[in-house]
Amino acid sequence: MPGSRPPNLLLVFADQMRGQDMGCAGNRDVRTPTIDRLAADGVRLRRCYATCPVCCPNRATLLTGAFPPTSRVVSNDLPVRTDLPTLATIARANGYRTGYIGKWHLDGMPRDRFTPPGPRRLGFEYWAAYNCAHDYFHPRWFEDTPELHTADGYEPEVQTDLALAYLERHARTVDPFCLAVSWGPPHDPYEQVPRRYRDLYDPAAIALRPNARPGSRNPLAARREARRTVADYYAAITALDEQLARMIARLRDLDAERDTLVVFTSDHGDMLWSHGWMKKQSPFEEAILVPAILRWPGGLPAGGQRDTLVGTVDLLPTLAGLMGWKDVPSLEGSDLSRAVRGERAAARPHSVLIANYHACDEAAVQGMPTWRGVRTERHTYVELPGRRPWLLYDNVADPYQLRNLAESAADAGPRAALAADLGGWLDRTGDSFPDGPGMLARLGLTEAWAERERLMHGGLASNAAVTRVEPPTPEWSPPDR
Repeated sequence: MPGSRPPNLLLVFADQMRGQDMGCAGNRDVRTPTIDRLAADGVRLRRCYATCPVCCPNRATLLTGAFPPTSRVVSNDLPVRTDLPTLATIARANGYRTGYIGKWHLDGMPRDRFTPPGPRRLGFEYWAAYNCAHDYFHPRWFEDTPELHTADGYEPEVQTDLALAYLERHARTVDPFCLAVSWGPPHDPYEQVPRRYRDLYDPAAIALRPNARPGSRNPLAARREARRTVADYYAAITALDEQLARMIARLRDLDAERDTLVVFTSDHGDMLWSHGWMKKQSPFEEAILVPAILRWPGGLPAGGQRDTLVGTVDLLPTLAGLMGWKDVPSLEGSDLSRAVRGERAAARPHSVLIANYHACDEAAVQGMPTWRGVRTERHTYVELPGRRPWLLYDNVADPYQLRNLAESAADAGPRAALAADLGGWLDRTGDSFPDGPGMLARLGLTEAWAERERLMHGGLASNAAVTRVEPPTPEWSPPDR
């Protein structure tokens, strides 16, 4: 490896950012010059999919390389197991200093709880994090005591300031560093973006995706003006792009750019009116496709575009493989580092598992069911509990997923093969495919979920609590059901 010590790792991830919404992914409406340059100088994984497209489950998956039933984070606000190998514990075993900055959202309820030094930090030493807030003009974080730190300004800028200070302290030390920076945007509130970024986007000039249904009677979609919201969403992405530029510039100034693997990704996407849905926990491309760009001037070729299927469960073992880490414990995800490097003989997964184990909050309001599915190079196939086919899309012939082939007689052959593929994944992950409450019961989380609902929704019962707080519009029913 180049340099006098092992490479550093800087993992940067946004919250609720779609993989489609970058210039390098073909979206010319959004301004992402830094992300585009990162892709040009590194490797972009064009088919990276959120294993479970909702915040807490997929964050746990990203940091542990385990599927949600193993991490026990099958829905939001359930605390992650602390006895699993993690990004930070593996890095520390290989001589790295570790740090975490930003949104955590892996420590259960309440969302404002202090996460003390110890196992609940999953091996991260330096800590400037807050469990979950999404209040971007009131930055807050904890360090090693329950004293709450606050600052004026825009939260991603403050978090990036903390990251720059960390880089200053560690870029020239003997030990390499592994730093994770987790930003809250472009997750809603969409309008909480500094005016200078919002002014870059004229809502009238925004082109919605061809599958968008801005007139949907969905109870969440009907409350917002689509183009204004998407403009604000893009503004937040541009704001993050500038913060990423600041970190890369600091690495360059510290002469650490060549020996640092920079990874940019997100925990899941956002439907933003596609198919009439909002937010996440859906199996459509807008929710499951996430950005995944890796740049390491000293260790990866520039300008690579990889079509290898990658699940977020695969990212940790793949990063460990790229970094050359030793004695990596057994992880449920696959090491795809050879494919990332572009080696011709590298194994290519036939499919990745996608799943929604227990719908909550906005997904419950919209009637999103429990589902399991697979994404192959060509198809998206999804079932409901009882192994009932729900969705089948040919993503090559129908990239915006406008024709559901789940009941098409002409597609019985592919459907049967995909169902068998999904069955293999269910067997591999020990998933009997219960409904949401059944999954909670199986994992012994029923009481924990009831407490979560009490704190989040005033003591009303389970998902019905959310529906009663925000009643669905009677004229709307979930599409493609």
